[in-house]
Amino acid sequence: MQQEQVQRIINKARQECGSHGMRLTDKRGKVLEVLLQSDAPLSAYDVIDEYKQKFTESLSAMSVYRMLDFLLQNNLVHKLETTNQYLACSHITCEHEHEIPQFLICDQCHTVKELGLRKSLIKELKTSIEKTGFALSGQQLELRGLCQQCQGGVKN
Repeated sequence: MQQEQVQRIINKARQECGSHGMRLTDKRGKVLEVLLQSDAPLSAYDVIDEYKQKFTESLSAMSVYRMLDFLLQNNLVHKLETTNQYLACSHITCEHEHEIPQFLICDQCHTVKELGLRKSLIKELKTSIEKTGFALSGQQLELRGLCQQCQGGVKN
């Protein structure tokens, strides 16, 4: 991702946080930048390493976890529960209401594609699940498989 595009996304994120009485500090913005420029989801320790390499500054694990939590709560990043990794939300600059995220995770190259699921579909699924007596604690879906490239080529 080009630096100009990254800066536009960070400016939008800063504006969104401000409109909710929150503050996207410089360090939080830099953590978001690390995630925006990564081709794959990162663990908190990967974020620490990338941050140090990019900004020649060290962060403690505790600080990074707090920053990631802030970014999560402000819908700027997502956490992949199955791998305990983080990735920037692909809809930060969108003006429309977001759908429920679904992540397609490639088992071979580890790329992740974020898709939105219609809320009506999630509601139907939740209703069906609740009929069994099971109470959902989250609505995020993570599906694993092979991306088009790893299957042998990009399909048009």
